Amino acid sequence: MAATVHRKPTRTMTCAQLGGACDLALRGESADDVIKQQDRHLREAVRAGDTAHEPAHEDMKNRWRHPLKNLGWYRDTKRTFAALPED
Repeated sequence: MAATVHRKPTRTMTCAQLGGACDLALRGESADDVIKQQDRHLREAVRAGDTAHEPAHEDMKNRWRHPLKNLGWYRDTKRTFAALPED
């Protein structure tokens, strides 16, 4: 008997939807998944010399340093993610 795997639906946001500079698609089961991917993407882009991503990278670093101050952005992102159609 084959096991049934239940997966949560995924949704897609772009780097630009999260304040970044490009249309890279970020897919995840939760807004947190997508935010973590965006953080990684921004770090890698800036490390590679992509100056267009520097402002978003600084914003993201600030969010990690001051999470309570940035709860509005986090809540808005979670709401936006939840309203997206499933992939």
